[in-house]
Amino acid sequence: MGKINLAEGIKLKNVLGRRILELNDELQRSAFVLVEKGKQPETGRRPMAEIEQELEQVRKDSRTLDRLVYRANIDNEVEFEGGTMPIVEAIELATQLRAQASAHKSFSHAQKEEIQFGYSEGTVVYRIALFDPEDYRKKAEEAERRAHKLSNAVNAKNYAVILDFDDSAYY
Repeated sequence: MGKINLAEGIKLKNVLGRRILELNDELQRSAFVLVEKGKQPETGRRPMAEIEQELEQVRKDSRTLDRLVYRANIDNEVEFEGGTMPIVEAIELATQLRAQASAHKSFSHAQKEEIQFGYSEGTVVYRIALFDPEDYRKKAEEAERRAHKLSNAVNAKNYAVILDFDDSAYY
């Protein structure tokens, strides 16, 4: 059986997903033809049974690859900030760090104090930030830095982990 690294497996999952959609479309196109009354339909298209057979094989390969990728993401760990964690947890943490960075960035763009118009007649109303926007700019940069570092560790591990999967039918 062939072997691919986890990074190739992740890319191949997308290829297989697209191939399944293409085969489903081909199956729909091959199911019906329009003909004049009394004429025989042209049979230039692939038979539905052939398409269905290929579709079933691609679906099976997709399920197998999913299982291998999920297992690899659980069984293999990355090092981060003095500890280790499974790849799946690292992926989630990187996602959370990016979300945190985005929230902190939005706070960093705030004004410390700004006049609010249309809230009161004759009274000046201010919107006051209860935080220092500069602190949140720094927090955003730190969260982004950590997310990039963690993503790089995941990517490196994805190229180091080997899956038992033969991709020769697709590449």
